[in-house]
Amino acid sequence: MTRVIFYTASTINGFIADEHNSLDWLFAVEPPPPEHYVRFLDTVGVLVEGSTTYEWVLDFEGLLEEPGTWGTMYGERPTFVFTTRELPVPEGADVRFVAGDVRAVFERLHEAAGGKDIWIVGGGDLAGQFLAAGLLDGIQVSVAPVALTGGAPLLPLRVESDRLTLRSVEQQGQFAFLTYDVGSGPS
Repeated sequence: MTRVIFYTASTINGFIADEHNSLDWLFAVEPPPPEHYVRFLDTVGVLVEGSTTYEWVLDFEGLLEEPGTWGTMYGERPTFVFTTRELPVPEGADVRFVAGDVRAVFERLHEAAGGKDIWIVGGGDLAGQFLAAGLLDGIQVSVAPVALTGGAPLLPLRVESDRLTLRSVEQQGQFAFLTYDVGSGPS
């Protein structure tokens, strides 16, 4: 069964990027063992991200200069990027640009996932759109031992406890890995 999962890292006070869209804070923390990420990626059939996340990944990983790295990172999984702008695509990458309401694109995402999960890579605003549309099934967040004074929030909307059920807590190196199931809330 295909699930829609927001899988990300956050500071202890709920930011996924600082005021300058930087993740330097994240890479200053010793990363968890790679098998956790590999285990997650094995469940994923399609990636979904906003244009800011996509551009950050392109730049940080140097994917336009070294397009072969895309396949090493994501395999042949298609990536849907929500944007209203024209953006570059690394040679050989299966990147599909979409715009508008997440509900209008959902069937395409589900089909492209091929029975595996849909990974909402980021950002928090896009994950919030899926949550608000009732399309988000889970949140998996690695909480780093870092606090920022501002930046991009994990989710830029109010979510009450009746929507989230804690499924598991795991220590992964210096990170607390939290897994939540997302429910529809009160009827």
